[in-house]
Amino acid sequence: MTSGNDTEIQLTIDAAIEFANAINDAINDTGEVLEPEAARQLLHDQGFSRAATAPIAAVRRLTQRMFDLFPRLATLPTSDIGPAGTWVNAELTELTVAPSLSDHDGSDLHVHWTPPSATFDDQVMADVLMAITQDLCEHGVKRFGRCAADDCEHLFYDSSRNGSRRFCSNPRCASRTHTADHRKRRKAR
Repeated sequence: MTSGNDTEIQLTIDAAIEFANAINDAINDTGEVLEPEAARQLLHDQGFSRAATAPIAAVRRLTQRMFDLFPRLATLPTSDIGPAGTWVNAELTELTVAPSLSDHDGSDLHVHWTPPSATFDDQVMADVLMAITQDLCEHGVKRFGRCAADDCEHLFYDSSRNGSRRFCSNPRCASRTHTADHRKRRKAR
């Protein structure tokens, strides 16, 4: 059984990884960073309620910051806890962290890691980094993974009970891999 805090940590890390994957895909597909309105919508869909009203400049900054963070996130599946802790600590020194409790907009009581005056991008970065920090303390790096599909570089966060997740959130990755494995086994017979 997971606590509400564990669930919030999982949701935050999942959202951050999906956002980072989308940014990386946009760069790989078009050579351009994810457009601000697409980024805003993705963030809103992932549960960052302030995304809908965040200034475009803050959405752009957040997109760039997550793009810059992607290489570090990509090291988590093969990293040891020491190097992971070192880069998370380095990232945290860039933020003003001032925890407080909030229940704004009818939401359940939760922690805001930044002061009320923080920009949207600082708030999201603090949420993401603190979620990663808490998860590293609880589970180390074992819940972070890279998709096992041959043609996919997406990252994922494994919140399964037995830690057996192998594929990103794109269902085609698992399907293509399982189909190819099935064909290989059939051909070998």
